[in-house]
Order: sequence, then structure tokens, then C-alpha cells
Amino acid sequence: MSDTTQIKQVLTRGVEQILPDVDSLVKLMSERKIRVYLGIDPTGNELTLGHSVVLRKLQQFADLGHEVILLIGNGTVKIGDPTGKDSTRPELSDAEIEENFKNWQSQASQVLDFEKITIRRNGDWLDQLKLPELIKIMAKSTVGQLLERDMFQDRLAKNQPIHTHELIYPLLQGYDSVVMDVDLEIGGNDQLFNMMMGRHLLAVYKQKPKWVLTTPIINGLDGRKMSKSYHNYVALTENPQDMYGQLMSTSDDQIIPYFETLTNVPASDIEDMQKKMQAGQNPMEFKKRLALTITGQYHSSPEATKAEANFESTVQNSQIPTDIPTVQVKSQTPMLEVLKAGAPDLSSNQLRRLVTEGAVEFFPSHQKPTDINRPVDLSQVKTIRIGKRRYFNLIEK
Repeated sequence: MSDTTQIKQVLTRGVEQILPDVDSLVKLMSERKIRVYLGIDPTGNELTLGHSVVLRKLQQFADLGHEVILLIGNGTVKIGDPTGKDSTRPELSDAEIEENFKNWQSQASQVLDFEKITIRRNGDWLDQLKLPELIKIMAKSTVGQLLERDMFQDRLAKNQPIHTHELIYPLLQGYDSVVMDVDLEIGGNDQLFNMMMGRHLLAVYKQKPKWVLTTPIINGLDGRKMSKSYHNYVALTENPQDMYGQLMSTSDDQIIPYFETLTNVPASDIEDMQKKMQAGQNPMEFKKRLALTITGQYHSSPEATKAEANFESTVQNSQIPTDIPTVQVKSQTPMLEVLKAGAPDLSSNQLRRLVTEGAVEFFPSHQKPTDINRPVDLSQVKTIRIGKRRYFNLIEK
């Protein structure tokens, strides 16, 4: 198999924890091809750079020549993983699950080479599970052990219900390891409890060891946990200009962690950048390299270079880009209506907030209006900027 240096790199960079220990896993991977899997529940969510961390890790095992399985949780998703949830998830139909996976796969294909990966579905065995076998699985753990999970403790503290089917989720996910007879499971650090249940069940059923590898949950652009509720994430489907611009807005302390978990930039380069920043060098140079690198990964080098030039002209040099849309409105139309015509994807409340925050600008006057109900005089306002990167021209209807 692969040499020890390659193996150690895969098992250290972008890795938070390996259980029971990393040395024994290095030895195993040096001796033979291992079977490794990542399980995903296709809930239809938009994939972000945060999701890409564990996907990139899975692909690295495939690139080393190991047997890699992407397990679609079409059986467990009907229960819903309670991890990180303080309420019960709604049930999904088979048709919804399959449609969600198609959407998920389309996005994940930007990271994963599906020709090197085997796709399996745990509904193939969980849907066929008979009652005696289910009871046998449930007998391998206690209610007390399952209730130790943080999210269940939170629900109990809030006097919120915990449904019985949620308690068996970790057991069913753990049973996947038994059926597939795996050597290693990888997942985000929030999945550690579920993955360790698989290690326990594999030892009970087959007297076989199983290793567990967790990847970190990266922070968002503002330094807080990456979350859609914080609006601090970058979607994998973002267009080049927005992806580059969003990455340029990241806090300086995220530059090195992003390089380590989201790129293939050599570790020696990352260490050099870190030393230079610690010595007082302006982080802007390294942030631009980060934005260019990641944008190029999900689009192309020419598109990333164009996005960089667009950022430099529109944001750094405050120039209006040339390739912007044109909106037809009547002169003296209330500003809210004009803004909605130029940014139909934003709600009225979002637009009001942007105006209040000074994030709307009129050109050529460079005026930042404060009254969203004021009429817009087209003889004075030719172009409007919303946020940092969205522009549109105005012409009279």
C-alpha cells in the first residue's frame, strides 16, 4: 500500500482525533487495503465548505487506493439523527430521500471522485431488519448510556420530549459497521458518539477492531461556528465572484485553519505563512492566496483569477464593475421597490437592515441613503450597490 509518509499526512492534517490510536492504524494501512466509510443522511441541505472537510478526507483515502464507501442513510434518515438537535426531525419519504441525495451528490461531486467510491444504502439492510434482530441490537446498550448524549441532556433540562426511535439511532448507525465489516469510519467530531457505538457493536458481533477518525467542525467567516443561522458560510455552489469575496471577508485567525482543512497547499508553505503573520506581515496577501486557491478548486484557475481582479477593482479600488445587470424602473419609485427589483432574492426586512447598516450606496453621488421609503430620482441615481459586491444600473421604464 502507500508509504508511511503519505499515510501519516492523511491521518494528521485536518484530523481532530483517531481512536483507539493512530499508530496501529498507520501500521494496518501500510500492510493492506482497508475498508473505510463515511455515512451521510440526505436531508437536502446546501453543502458548504464546512461539509467539504470530511468529504476531502474521504477522497484522500480513495486516492491512497483504499476501499472507500459512501453510505447513504436512507434507512436511518427516516429516524433522523438527533445530533445537535433539540427537537425531533420530520420524517422523509423514500422519494424525498432519493431526490435529496441526487442534489447532495451533484454538489459533492465537486469534491468526490465517485469513480473511486462505492455508494451503498443502509436501507438495504435496515428496511429488512426483523424484530428479533432489532431487539438483539438494542440489547447491546442501555438507556442510561444513550441518554448520556449532550443533546438528550439538553432536552431533559428543557423538559422537551425524547422519542424512543431517536434513542436507537446510534445503535442502527453502529450496526452499519457490522454489516459492511469496516475497518475505519470517518465523520465530523459531532458524530463521535454514533461512530463509537459502531466500534462497540463490531467488537461484540465480530470480535473485530474498528478505528474512528473525526474531522474538526471549522468556524465560519466571522470566527464563530459555521452556521447558516449566522450567515457566515460559503456554499460549494457559490459563483466565483461571491466565493472569492466571501473568503476575503473571513477573519484573519481563520486563514491558517482554512489552508489546512480546505486546500492542498503544502504544509511547509502554510507553516511559512503562519510564521510571517506572527512576525507582523499583513495577512491580506495570504488571505488573497486562500481565496484564489479555494475559488480555483471549485471553479477554474481563470475564473478564480477573474474573480480576484473583480474584487480588487470593485472592493479594494471601489470601481463599479462593467458586467452588471440593468433594471428598468420609473423615476421617483420608492427605494424599497427599486432595491427589490435589483435584488429579488432579498426580503424586505433584509433590505431594510442593509440600508440601516449603510450597506446601500447610490452612484455617482456615493450617497448612502437612510430612508428606505424615499423616492429614487433617476436623474441623480444611475447605479446602486447593495452589500459589498452586488451592483445594478438603473434606466427609466
